[in-house]
Amino acid sequence: MAKSSKHGATETDARSLAVTVERNLPESRLQQLGIKSWPKWGCPPGKFPLKYDAQETCYLVKGKVKIFTKGCPECMEFGAGDLAIFPKGLSCTWDVSVAVDKHYKFDSSS
Repeated sequence: MAKSSKHGATETDARSLAVTVERNLPESRLQQLGIKSWPKWGCPPGKFPLKYDAQETCYLVKGKVKIFTKGCPECMEFGAGDLAIFPKGLSCTWDVSVAVDKHYKFDSSS
């Protein structure tokens, strides 16, 4: 799990807006989540500011990304084979160094 510092946020806020990453998911976990039935999206290298209005879970098939969270000086990285969960309300910038191809789903109830 990504750890957020307290810069500009309370401990509770930092924890609730932390990005969670599961690395190198086995095929059994992919099947359990039904990832291959999720929509796909891709992007070229570049920087993309994002604000999550709903929780997003994504699985990177290809690519490498650094995530810079608003209000936190630290970044985290994830890439091909990793599953990341971005909480509702999070503002961050994706710094894509290797073009991304991902499966994703949104959960507006979270």
